[in-house]
Amino acid sequence: MDVSDILAAHAEKQKAVTVEKDIPLVIDAGFLTVTDLNPVDAESYNEDLEGYLMSTARDGIQALVGALFSLPTTSSEEGPIAQLPPPTTQLPRAKPLPKPKPPTKWELFAKAKGIQHRKRDKKVWDEEKQEWVNRWGWKGANKDKETQWLTEVPANADVDHDPRKAARDERKARIAKNERQHQQNLARVQGASAQSGTAPNADRKKQIDRTLATTRTSTASMGKFDRTLEGEKKLKGVKRKAKVSADAEKSRDLAIIQKLEREPSAKKAKSSSGNGVLNVRKAIRAASKGKGSAALARESGGGKGKKGRK
Repeated sequence: MDVSDILAAHAEKQKAVTVEKDIPLVIDAGFLTVTDLNPVDAESYNEDLEGYLMSTARDGIQALVGALFSLPTTSSEEGPIAQLPPPTTQLPRAKPLPKPKPPTKWELFAKAKGIQHRKRDKKVWDEEKQEWVNRWGWKGANKDKETQWLTEVPANADVDHDPRKAARDERKARIAKNERQHQQNLARVQGASAQSGTAPNADRKKQIDRTLATTRTSTASMGKFDRTLEGEKKLKGVKRKAKVSADAEKSRDLAIIQKLEREPSAKKAKSSSGNGVLNVRKAIRAASKGKGSAALARESGGGKGKKGRK
């Protein structure tokens, strides 16, 4: 008996075991789900809850397995594999639909003038390289004047005129202009939101207050001696947190004091435990009252030493 015979026999068995419901079960083989719209039998539910749930789940699984075996299958080493159809159940979104972005100044102008937006390709054809290159970005075509090996210099140009630097400055100016226009669009949208009393203006105000509070408390004095702005509210609840407890700080200070007290005695013990020459020198210096060994020898020799010298 081959695989097709086994599948046929199993399909016949599935047909023999049918699930009959007052309201037919909704089977979505694409999502492997079964929806039972039949009302709950209150008597069976209250009498044996576990048995009722098991019976309902068994009927749904039986109907789903029967639907799967009715699908076209392909054989593999692990066994027959059913080809699932596209899902028919429309699932809800996990998040709400995004709000449409407000139109920019150019979009409003284009709509008023009837200008159609034409999307430009990201690649352009380079005649010199004979290949497609990026219009912007790394090695983009907008930097060709900055990288070309020969550039025409105007006749009235200065002596120190740099064509590459001029092209780069012009490109940077365009970028700055675009960024400035973008910020103006954002400010215009926030202004419109403020007039209508919508949430973006309140969120922006909270963000500014939070940033201001962070900068005020970033100094060593926690903003106590910083210059305040006009209309700025006093920060509440801003305190510097102690990194160590009082007991730990006390123990640390006592350890430092004990260490300072031990250092002089340790140095003295180290000096007294030195070599013998150092001790003899100290003894001679003490006996001669700082005059040295020669003076001590003369004093110990008496008058003979003096007569010999004469």
